[in-house]
This record gives sequence, structure tokens and C-alpha cells, in this order.
Amino acid sequence: MSISFETVLSIIEARKIIKIPLSSSQELPSRGMVMIQGTVNNISFEAPLEPDGKGSHWFEVNDELSNELGAEAGQTVSLKIEPVNEWIKPEIPEDIMDAITKAGLINQWNSVTTKAQWEWLRWIRSTKNPATRQKRIEVACS
Repeated sequence: MSISFETVLSIIEARKIIKIPLSSSQELPSRGMVMIQGTVNNISFEAPLEPDGKGSHWFEVNDELSNELGAEAGQTVSLKIEPVNEWIKPEIPEDIMDAITKAGLINQWNSVTTKAQWEWLRWIRSTKNPATRQKRIEVACS
């Protein structure tokens, strides 16, 4: 199932993101996180879509894809995406990996599904408050 649409490249708090239009998001198999593959302006990529709390999804445009696109915030981009079952491994931020390692939980972390790892990261990263982030890391390690 391939979903094609155009949308605008946005910047939210210094992060380049692509918001999926509601009508396109409704074609996805879940309102929660969904792993996709596809193209943006004919450049291939894979990314997890995160729910936006309003019935749609979004994803962060990583530095590599951003450089390949050469697009600026406000420009329209064309996407063709499809959900996939195989989740790519997330890049674990240093503070989270340090806490996992110090707690002796690296084997446990590696034993959970890749999708579960993404869900934990999403929850930890969803706060702007550094103290709340640290508390969430502690909860995850508990």
C-alpha cells in the first residue's frame, strides 16, 4: 500500500520535520508509531512516524536526508510512503545509553523489540525539561 502526497517542510524548535496530512495518515495501519519507507522528492529514506496527538503523524528529517534534500522550511516536498513491518534500530542518545550501561541493563535493552526501543525513546524525548528527561531515563532503567 503506497501513499502519495505533498506537504511543507517545517521547523519546530530547531528540528526539521515533515507532517503527514491527516487524509494520508488515515491510510496508515495505526494511530501510534509506524515505521515507513519511501521517497521524499525522489530520495529514498526510512523513518518512524510519530503520532501528533491530533490523528495524524510526523517524522524528523535527519541531517543526512536534510542535506540530500537541500530544501528549506516552508518549501513543498513530494512524498511516497508505505508502512513496513521491519523497524530500523534507533540511534540511542548518549545520556540514555550511559544510564542503561551504568545500570547493567544493556542485555535487557538489546532483548526488547526495536519498536519497544523506539517507544521508550519517544517517551523520554517528548519533554523539554531536562529534569523530567532525567527522571524518565531513571524510570526506564528501573
